[in-house]
Amino acid sequence: MTAPDQIRFDEPHAGLQRLAARFAGHAYDLHRHETYAVGLTLRGVQAFHYRGSRTASRAGEVMVLHPDETHDGHAGVADGFAYRMLYVDPGEVSAALGGGRPPFVAEAVAHDPALVAALHEAFTDFPHALEPLAVDAVIARLAGRLAQRGDAGLRRNPGATAYRAARRAHDFLVAEAPRTVASEELERVSGLDRFSLARHFRAAFGTSPHRFQVGRRLIRARAMIASGIPLSETAAATGFADQSHLTRHFSARFGLTPGRWAMLSRAA
Repeated sequence: MTAPDQIRFDEPHAGLQRLAARFAGHAYDLHRHETYAVGLTLRGVQAFHYRGSRTASRAGEVMVLHPDETHDGHAGVADGFAYRMLYVDPGEVSAALGGGRPPFVAEAVAHDPALVAALHEAFTDFPHALEPLAVDAVIARLAGRLAQRGDAGLRRNPGATAYRAARRAHDFLVAEAPRTVASEELERVSGLDRFSLARHFRAAFGTSPHRFQVGRRLIRARAMIASGIPLSETAAATGFADQSHLTRHFSARFGLTPGRWAMLSRAA
């Protein structure tokens, strides 16, 4: 008998979140998120569409999916699949690499013992929280390996001043996540006009300021839903106009509806 679909996750900490899941068939609709997704397939075959092609990760293989890249997920074999995934803030990867642009890794699926080891390290004692220094070590290890496999050496550093300005905007958006932030506020905080900020923010963090902030709100909403808080209450608490507004953004960010997320998280 096939085990029921299930998701387990921890709270994001210092730009890193861990998730472990298993699915027997369809897992996720097309969606995208503002983080790196670096994962290890533990069992079966995880198939997905990514960057215009269909690919698959088999047991023991590692996936690297980039911010703002649309993808889905489903079982590639009858027995389903199980996997672990790290969601990593590109800004933390950038910081670990000295402020350069986050690297792009063209090969979405690979045999990569170094990343396998980093993932095993990150999931030590999961779902118990990682200690702060352990989070730093995992991000540094991931960033180094992504840079080795990617194009970090070919990407122009946006400059220390622009990076600091984008980081100020980033930190302000984190602090003000539950509400809508105006462009003028980010201009004051960063010292850049909105168009320059948008360009430098994407260079440093791999996504737009708006999508980054909505992502922070949705991560909070996901935790609230998993704890049993009604969708209407969750929507109000996380800055969405109503339940349907939350549902549209949630599905676009996570590839499943809030109701399915609640069911899967309760199964864990």
